[in-house]
Amino acid sequence: MKLLADLLPVLLFFIVFKLAGSRPEDAAAFASAHLGFLVAGGVVAAKIAPMLLATLTAIGVTAVQIAWKLARGQKVDTMLWVSLAVVAVFGGATVWFQNETFIKWKPSVLYWLMGGALALTQLLTGRSLLRTLLGEQLTLPDPVWRRLTLMWVAFFAFMGLANLFVAYQFSTEIWVDFKLFGGIGLMLLFTLAQGLYLSRHIEAGHE
Repeated sequence: MKLLADLLPVLLFFIVFKLAGSRPEDAAAFASAHLGFLVAGGVVAAKIAPMLLATLTAIGVTAVQIAWKLARGQKVDTMLWVSLAVVAVFGGATVWFQNETFIKWKPSVLYWLMGGALALTQLLTGRSLLRTLLGEQLTLPDPVWRRLTLMWVAFFAFMGLANLFVAYQFSTEIWVDFKLFGGIGLMLLFTLAQGLYLSRHIEAGHE
């Protein structure tokens, strides 16, 4: 369930972009009529309308997720707050300036913030943030936690660079596809590789 909630903003961003992209003139007319107050000049261009609507959807869904948790008295994960802040700043800039470059930077910034949090916690405190998050589920030696942290830091750094490479070297349509399928696919492959690596240490720990 948590995985679905995490993927919901990305999935809806993809769906809205594709639907609006199939009829950009209608999307621009709708956005100008109902959301024109959010953009400089008040008129939404057809070429940016799909991205604008998709971006506003992602911002709105993330905000609703937080509001839903607060209304139910549940704790809001720190990363969800960070995600809302990043998408609101970069997405808001894309909407106001009608420039898709800002929202294309958002995934990279989020990846680098997550990697930076892992790296700084390890460097400043000597403790693994992953251990704090997963210590109740996994029992591993300290060196393994450190290696695991370094692997995730390197992965997040790579994902941030990969996002920018696709954003600047390919069309917006390809970037949107990569954002959903490429990002999730690479994350699943990396998680699988991590599982295979950890299985040896978990099995050794039970012997």
